[in-house]
Amino acid sequence: MMERVGLLATCLVDLFRPRVADAAVALIEGAGYRVEAPRAQTCCGQPAYNSGDRKGAARIARLTIAAFEGFDHVVAPSGSCAAVLTHHYPALFEGVPGWEARARGLAGRTRELTAFLRDIAGWRPDGRAAPPGTFTYHDSCSGLRELAVRDQPRALLGGLDRLTLTEMDEAEVCCGFGGAFCIKYPAISEAMADAKIRSIEATGADQLLAGDLGCLLHLAGRLARKGSPVAAWHVAEILAGMTDGPAVGATARGRT
Repeated sequence: MMERVGLLATCLVDLFRPRVADAAVALIEGAGYRVEAPRAQTCCGQPAYNSGDRKGAARIARLTIAAFEGFDHVVAPSGSCAAVLTHHYPALFEGVPGWEARARGLAGRTRELTAFLRDIAGWRPDGRAAPPGTFTYHDSCSGLRELAVRDQPRALLGGLDRLTLTEMDEAEVCCGFGGAFCIKYPAISEAMADAKIRSIEATGADQLLAGDLGCLLHLAGRLARKGSPVAAWHVAEILAGMTDGPAVGATARGRT
């Protein structure tokens, strides 16, 4: 019997880039798992948690824990949201009878997408070809620092035929999105995005990849406003071969 994977779609993917969820499903199913996206899922609660609203975050967390119980694995195409489940839910319910054990159970079954594909499923994109272009990869803060997701996406991308990946300087440095940070401190956020874009453009790559849609939306928007030709994609879209539509932050008629 195939193991069941619950897909945590994430708010940004659901609202701005459902194609990333489609790519994640295709990849996980291709690795030999049955995938379901529970209808009861909502936000993981990160905005409330990061804003200090622990009571509100706990309400959302209880819904999420209940929605994903019964799955063998829980996978999110976002290091940021996956880290909330793996790190912050157990802390949120520490010492709470019943809920602490349930939170820790969910945490132990949750993985970021590329970490799941490489470390758990052992999946490789053998025989698949990369789309034309040269690529560079941005490491999101939560995925890198909380989940140690760095080598996994690069190893998977390395399995694609004809893919050229050029590492940028300071790939691990924050892009300036940081959820509400870009709203609270727009000038600092913009300066951080511009510094990241200078690193991207210095590689000569024409395609930017990342595993978190928040980073990609932030950088794609800034790239568009600066008139840069660099296109942005979620790593799942590249691995699944779903690049026939517009890139992140672009439309069929051009950049927005």
